[in-house]
Amino acid sequence: MTADIYSSPSANLDAGDGTVEPLTINQILFSFKGRIGRKAYWLSFLGMMVALFAVIFVLSLAGVGEDVLGLVTLIIYIPIIWMSLAVQIKRWHDRNKSGWWVLITLIPVIGSIWALIENGFLAGDDNQNNFGAPSS
Repeated sequence: MTADIYSSPSANLDAGDGTVEPLTINQILFSFKGRIGRKAYWLSFLGMMVALFAVIFVLSLAGVGEDVLGLVTLIIYIPIIWMSLAVQIKRWHDRNKSGWWVLITLIPVIGSIWALIENGFLAGDDNQNNFGAPSS
């Protein structure tokens, strides 16, 4: 028996032809599989925040009451939380770390700073890692 039963599992997600398909917006925002770079990470969060503020601004201009505005904002936060988790997990994958690292943000102050540095500023793997080839 030559296989090391204690080694960590690895995923071979490459199709074998060396080409990398770019991720669609749906894959970036709603899927927990794959990898994204820093540019897609920052643009995703910028897009989510602009969309959230635009909806709140339009509802405020329309004269919607505070109760309705609070309810609509709460409803909008549900997909934003899903999308931000998907983007963060793919960014952790780009750093060749498990998506479970997203839980580091639960550590007060230090966890959020760590996640910001790792996901927002440090480069991911240039080559294929355990989570696939880098997205183009």
